[in-house]
Amino acid sequence: MSAAPRILTTTGELAEFCALAKAQPYVTLDTEFLRERTYYSKLCLIQMALPPASGPKAQGGPAVLVDPLADGLSLEPLYDLFRHTATVKVFHAARQDLEIFFHDAGVFPDPLFDTQVAAMVCGFGEQAGYETLVKKIARQPLDKSSRFTDWSRRPLTPAQAEYALADVTHLRAIYEHLSAQLQKTGREAWVAEEAAVLIDPETYITRPHEAWERIRTRSGSPRFLAVVRELAQFREIYAQTRDVPRSRVFKDDALIELASAKPLTEEDLGKSRLLLREARRGDIAQGILTAVRAGVEATDLPKPAPDEPGKPGNAALSQLLRVLLQAKADAADVAPRLIASSADLDALAAGGRDMAALTGWRAQVFGDDALRLVQGRIALSAVGGAIRVVPVD
Repeated sequence: MSAAPRILTTTGELAEFCALAKAQPYVTLDTEFLRERTYYSKLCLIQMALPPASGPKAQGGPAVLVDPLADGLSLEPLYDLFRHTATVKVFHAARQDLEIFFHDAGVFPDPLFDTQVAAMVCGFGEQAGYETLVKKIARQPLDKSSRFTDWSRRPLTPAQAEYALADVTHLRAIYEHLSAQLQKTGREAWVAEEAAVLIDPETYITRPHEAWERIRTRSGSPRFLAVVRELAQFREIYAQTRDVPRSRVFKDDALIELASAKPLTEEDLGKSRLLLREARRGDIAQGILTAVRAGVEATDLPKPAPDEPGKPGNAALSQLLRVLLQAKADAADVAPRLIASSADLDALAAGGRDMAALTGWRAQVFGDDALRLVQGRIALSAVGGAIRVVPVD
């Protein structure tokens, strides 16, 4: 039976482990958190592991669990490690983890290595999940029985602790394999370019006045959109200040219903089919009525979005871009989704040019030829089952 994992519950213990990490080329990390009942994720556990010692009989380096819920524990030693640029901080699918640290302390791990991004660059496809990489690279089974658990409860069960540690111990072999492959192919800069997006504060800042842009609507009426804008802004501010999920205020379908009906009184709110009972009175009700009134009286009306890309006239070009993307991704052995999304292709076919697919390494792999295809300077040809680019006079 393996020894029980070490759980750090004091700032001193965390500082001691982080000092060890600073002497290593890399450290693997992961977090466990809850978000079902809050707007911001509640950090419940941090996992960390150091590289194995060198030599033919090398064993895995120390791996620990950090309990951020322990009384008096400060995460400043961890954040100091994040600032230590001589040690690479390795995560898998880091975005949600980084969002927690950014909102808690305004700090990002530097340098950062995301194995999910690296795996898509290294030919592991679009579904480069941790379990898949553990099987293919670390050649180890992975017990996921504790995936859905309440990480805020104490004490942790042995099964929870073992599950949590596996998220960083196997990550060492995955990182070393992918890092070596990137060095061999000369694609380290590709992953670094993606990491720059992950450690950009703009990636995690949610501005209430922009919240309406994420709402899917069928109507392009400027007045309707003005009410949507005001309702979405109120909901975002309310959810942020009270740290509750947006859906606890009102869901998107209720927001659309309110923007269409434009209620003026609490009695009008009572007629809603989709509004939660708690939202029909009190602070939420008053906020809704104020937002609706502001939208109805607004003079700075939002401009309707342009016609959706991919409609008649652009659909055929969108399909050609998809063919080109798949061919280019296959040739480069890179996941297509990492290069461009379906929305990117539709926007490109409709005349859009402001997208990551046309910059950096993506431009070299796909974007430059995509622009040539849109401009009619190249055509596509099928030869023996392969897609080739053909110059056009």
